[in-house]
Amino acid sequence: MPQSLAQVYLHLVFSTKNRQPLLADRDLRDEMHRYLGGTCTELGCPILRVGGVADHVHLLCRLGRSISLSDLVKELKRTSSLWIKTKSADLEDFHWQTGYGAFSISPGHVDDLIRYIENQESHHHTESFQDEFRRLLTKYGVEWDERYVWD
Repeated sequence: MPQSLAQVYLHLVFSTKNRQPLLADRDLRDEMHRYLGGTCTELGCPILRVGGVADHVHLLCRLGRSISLSDLVKELKRTSSLWIKTKSADLEDFHWQTGYGAFSISPGHVDDLIRYIENQESHHHTESFQDEFRRLLTKYGVEWDERYVWD
């Protein structure tokens, strides 16, 4: 086949280091979401939605054909960390957690996930990030060791 074709939808989740609420300011958080979305698209992974709350983000994108998952996340974290540190002296120590969650989803679940990401703020009135992440790991059948998930 002379063409390479792919349609892989990714749900990415990662938090700030130690889940510090460094994105509590709504304007800054919205700006971070736009930055992450733009970076994702620049890396050949069209963004469908970015959202989150003060201590973590969710991204829904299509994985590009020429970048690995680990390189995508590495670049998203690297560039956004550098960018946000220029916004305020209070953010000089900003870091993302080392790890991340990456889940493939079917095209039929894209609209539901978009709504889920859009409703993060209200969702987290009743569920912590840790409980949400454990639920996602269970839902997607990912085995994990609690000792190494939180940094």
